Amino acid sequence: MGCDGGTIPRRDELVRIKKKKEAKDKEAEMAAKWKYCAISSKDLQPPIVSCELGRLYNKDAVIEYLLNKEAPNSSLLSHIRNLKDLVTLRLTPKPKDDQNKSTESNGANEYKYVCPIVGLEMNGNYKFMYFRQCGCVVSERAIKEVKSQVCLSCNKPFIEDDLIVLNGDDDEIEDLKNRMTIRRNKVKEEKKRKRTINNEDSTNGKAKMAKSDEHSVAGTSTDTTTTTVVKTSSLSVLSEKASKKYSVKKDPNATEAYKSLFTSHDSAKNRPKAHWVTFNPCYN
Repeated sequence: MGCDGGTIPRRDELVRIKKKKEAKDKEAEMAAKWKYCAISSKDLQPPIVSCELGRLYNKDAVIEYLLNKEAPNSSLLSHIRNLKDLVTLRLTPKPKDDQNKSTESNGANEYKYVCPIVGLEMNGNYKFMYFRQCGCVVSERAIKEVKSQVCLSCNKPFIEDDLIVLNGDDDEIEDLKNRMTIRRNKVKEEKKRKRTINNEDSTNGKAKMAKSDEHSVAGTSTDTTTTTVVKTSSLSVLSEKASKKYSVKKDPNATEAYKSLFTSHDSAKNRPKAHWVTFNPCYN
């Protein structure tokens, strides 16, 4: 029976102790984020890229995923549509002397990159960010200590929205998702606006071309009519000249100076000397 005076129970038999949750190996978790590709789980090797949510990838692994659309955690990669959604990171390698010391002390847990401004190791103990415009990676401490409107590494201008936290916590990732959605919506609206403007310009251009064609057709018909009238009048004159009934004296289109050259003109009659062409004795 127990507890009847014949036995002495132990404390762990009388008190139920709540089992503790198995603590995650923080070192292994940080190494998985900061040393290995988020797609292939292989060691991070240059060129290293990052998405708009701040995860780290090997570029060749991303290309393979985009071609095959197959990955163990493909549900977490739906926001990567093409290589334009990625930024190639410009990381600062740790000096070789420091790498040797780190290898001796930590063994396999060696981290290869540091902040170029304050020298902090990029191992998950400190928050790191990158600039979307240039891809330079610096620590949050450097950004807070050296307040500037240009990149601390390459001096390229940036805005606050360009700063992407690497391997952030849940709240930071949620904020990055919201910012990503806003950016992409803005890009869509801008493309739609440009497409509308181009369509309007194209329509106006076609209308102008149609009007110019109408004017050219009208002008051509007018010119054709005028040419036809001129040709008709010229042909009529030629036909009349060809006939025997034609007379320069009666020609309404001939000038008086031209008519005076012929003997049929009144001025040619009763001259004191002969005509300049013939010796026609039409004088007194």
